[in-house]
Amino acid sequence: MEIVREAFPKRSTVLKLIKVKVVAAAIIIRNGRVLICRRAPGEKLAGFWEFPGGKVEPGESLQECLERELREELDVEVRAGEIIRLTVHDDYAWVASDVLPDLRLAPADVLLYEHI
Repeated sequence: MEIVREAFPKRSTVLKLIKVKVVAAAIIIRNGRVLICRRAPGEKLAGFWEFPGGKVEPGESLQECLERELREELDVEVRAGEIIRLTVHDDYAWVASDVLPDLRLAPADVLLYEHI
């Protein structure tokens, strides 16, 4: 009996499904200062500063998401404006935009501050 051994590729050719989360972040500027929020202890990325926002719910527009997230996170009513397409806090602050590069920003927000 002859045994035939076929070579298998070293790397898997199986495709993985990637789950995409759509999020929106608010960049709010007032009197030359930008609103940022710090992630609370015990939360993912605790201690990092980020722009307020969060995950878009099914059937929700980006503007509706921002309005809901700011109402839930900061207890404020806002009307979302222009959307720039390109995420639980224990603190917030109004900071001068030139201070943003010196803060411990969440990785996703580092790219956003360049548009301010």
